[in-house]
Amino acid sequence: MWEIGGKTVNSRLLIGSALYPSPANMKESIKVSGAQIVTVSLRRQNAGDKAGQNFWNIIKDLGLEVLPNTAGCHSAKEAITTAQMAREVFGTNWIKLEVIGDQYNLQPDPFETVKAAEILIKEGFEVFPYTTDDLVVATRLVDVGCKILMPWGSPIGSGQGLMNPLNLKAIREKFPKTQLIVDAGIGKPSDAVKAMELGYDGVLLNSAIALAQDPIMMAEAFKYAVEAGRLGYKAGVMQKREFASPSTPTIGTPFWHQFKE
Repeated sequence: MWEIGGKTVNSRLLIGSALYPSPANMKESIKVSGAQIVTVSLRRQNAGDKAGQNFWNIIKDLGLEVLPNTAGCHSAKEAITTAQMAREVFGTNWIKLEVIGDQYNLQPDPFETVKAAEILIKEGFEVFPYTTDDLVVATRLVDVGCKILMPWGSPIGSGQGLMNPLNLKAIREKFPKTQLIVDAGIGKPSDAVKAMELGYDGVLLNSAIALAQDPIMMAEAFKYAVEAGRLGYKAGVMQKREFASPSTPTIGTPFWHQFKE
């Protein structure tokens, strides 16, 4: 069991709902993943069309916790407005805060993100801020009241995995009581394992599953990867050694010697 944002779920995998080959494939992939939190975008221009309605019906049928996001926003003002609309549409105070500052690598704008987070928290939102792996930015977000941080592993959709694991580790050590989720850049199941072994509380991904040759099979792979990484962290990973060390001890064990007649 995992408590996040005032709610309790079983899975530490958060999953996106975009880019799948078909709605049916999306639905089955999400089900197989075991994820209980799904991120969705508020597409204002498609709010009333048939395709949009079918999409929302699928999400509702899954019976999962919905995490709306402010994808596509480039200012605090725009993100705040989108969050307010999402709260009305989805009936939740959860919001994944994205304020993009660079269109090339989709890096979040740290200044606008902190500004938006502070205002949204005062308005009663549970903010899930998407940020880089910058320790100073993480500190500013915690200072304005964020109880959850979502630093990237690498740029959105890049599949590069964890570019700076030492930075992610530093954030974990700095904020032992803050919920931390690696968001963006996860490309393969082993990346999710590494993130969880660092002590992160969860992993959010989309492209790695949706763009796989077999999204449904990949969704299952990530389900077990997140579980394995979490168990490995809780069990306590052995420390690396500079030199080899025998796994079978020799001290105190009997030796048989051959004697010449």
